[in-house]
Amino acid sequence: MGMMMAVSFERYGRLYYLDPGPLTPRVGDKVLVPTDAGPEVADVIWAPQWVDDDVDGLPVCAGLATDEHMSRDEANRGRRAEARVAARRLAREHSLPMKIIGVDYVDDPNVYTIYFSAPGRVDFRALVRDLAARLRGRVELRQIGPRDEARLQGGIGPCGRDLCCSTFLKDFEPVSVRMAKDQELPVNPLRIAGACGRLMCCLKYEHPLYQDFRKDAPSIGSSVETPEGPGVVTGHSVPGDKIVVKLARDGSKCACPKASVCGSRQAYEAKYGDQTAGTPTQ
Repeated sequence: MGMMMAVSFERYGRLYYLDPGPLTPRVGDKVLVPTDAGPEVADVIWAPQWVDDDVDGLPVCAGLATDEHMSRDEANRGRRAEARVAARRLAREHSLPMKIIGVDYVDDPNVYTIYFSAPGRVDFRALVRDLAARLRGRVELRQIGPRDEARLQGGIGPCGRDLCCSTFLKDFEPVSVRMAKDQELPVNPLRIAGACGRLMCCLKYEHPLYQDFRKDAPSIGSSVETPEGPGVVTGHSVPGDKIVVKLARDGSKCACPKASVCGSRQAYEAKYGDQTAGTPTQ
């Protein structure tokens, strides 16, 4: 067991996990997070708590933010806002088909990193020169894809909650249409696409459950025995770990726990062969 806390640099932004060390900050407190550019100010989202998982290797909280740290953080936020406005204005002046998504700023060594999206490659060399002159610092431009654009901008997903990618997801995992089909979801881009226009990351969450369920579940149309009597499988209820069966006695349907449903002897022998052939009887 170990202690863990969660912080965020932006309101409703992505969560970062820290080892609180000897500190016991409360929700809403300002703390320092160690980064490559030095300690940065962040808000405490989860107060330190004991967790069962192995959390060794987490960055250690660098302390509580002082007035000096808060002043520096406020100045850096102002620089980022200034850079965002300047980049959008100059992109229009240069007639570049690009959308400014976000800005990072490191006051030491005075470097701006500007993230943008575009339908193709963009020659932004003249834009970088003008931005560097206007902002009086070094400027780097980085083109990002739709998923990272959604992560940086944030938003609300079809479920009504904040986007997973902008709150707790650390990395994007590959998602395929096969996952939607395995979960019997409508293969309609409007139903299974997220705010980024790509397949929703949450299709990955329950997919292993559906794979494990189907390893030993009777297929639809097979004859089975249930506590309610014999019948034919008409569907699966994976979240409830149940099999939907149409009973032979009256045609009614029932949802039985998968563990209580067994296939017919004929179906078993057709799949595995007659295991008792040649076995002497008693």
